[in-house]
Amino acid sequence: MSKIRCLAMCAALLIGGSASAQDKGTLNPQPLPPLANPDAPGTAAKELFGRRDKPAALPSQSIGSYAKGCVAGASAIPIDGDTWQVMRLSRNRNWGHPQLVALLKKLSARAPQINGWPGLLIGDVSQPRGGPMITGHASHQVGLDADVWLTPMPTRRLTRQEREELPATNVVREDMLDINPQTWTPQHTALLRAAAKEPEVARIFVNPAIKKALCREAGNDRSWLTKVRPMWGHNYHFHIRIACPQGNACEDQDPPPAGDGCGAELAQWFTPDMLHPKPGKPRPPLTMAQLPAECRGVLSAP
Repeated sequence: MSKIRCLAMCAALLIGGSASAQDKGTLNPQPLPPLANPDAPGTAAKELFGRRDKPAALPSQSIGSYAKGCVAGASAIPIDGDTWQVMRLSRNRNWGHPQLVALLKKLSARAPQINGWPGLLIGDVSQPRGGPMITGHASHQVGLDADVWLTPMPTRRLTRQEREELPATNVVREDMLDINPQTWTPQHTALLRAAAKEPEVARIFVNPAIKKALCREAGNDRSWLTKVRPMWGHNYHFHIRIACPQGNACEDQDPPPAGDGCGAELAQWFTPDMLHPKPGKPRPPLTMAQLPAECRGVLSAP
């Protein structure tokens, strides 16, 4: 298999299914029905974690890898702050490791100085106990990933209906070859630069067209660009990933490749195979046996 074809398939898997920033929520979320046989070995872990609506009453701990793990003792980022508002509340995905929640609060508080925005709109973080999700992300499982909308927070509090239905801002051109100059602004560049420079941030995922724009606009200080990684699907939001906190049972990714990632590495994202990949076979959902053993305790904890 060619390297380009492999990248295309991996990108499709990482993007996951629905539950993107654009997908609407609901004003009347309904609990999922009970599972007929939750202890069956073949039960998808996402069905189990998706039915836990509160965090595990355990010390805070990220367990496993970003796309195969869980989180104990998760903290919620409050739905309202002076400089942030949480979107799509019906998903109940505003939970994360306390270090990630602290970073989101810190970055949002800096937003007015960074780029003049009143604050940030926060999208999906993790479920109360992390783990695989019934819809959407392949990652976001250990409480160390968060989506931030590419839409400035308004100066007023959004209504519940607006939080469920307000469309996010698409900053990518329809042909996906570059940013849309009607929606992309210098403020986006300033925010992404500031986020990437936070020391605990390991990676930031953006649409390849956004990476292309950042490569043009970065100026002489390009050291932060190595953390900004291209990935399809991130044209309405950017994805922050922090490193595994010290003492936690999680696994860091290998460091990003050296350099700014603005040369041949980026160019291959705009080849026909990458722009229009052939659909691959969906992977079967993860079961509890495929997650770290500690995740069973997280799932069953009070």
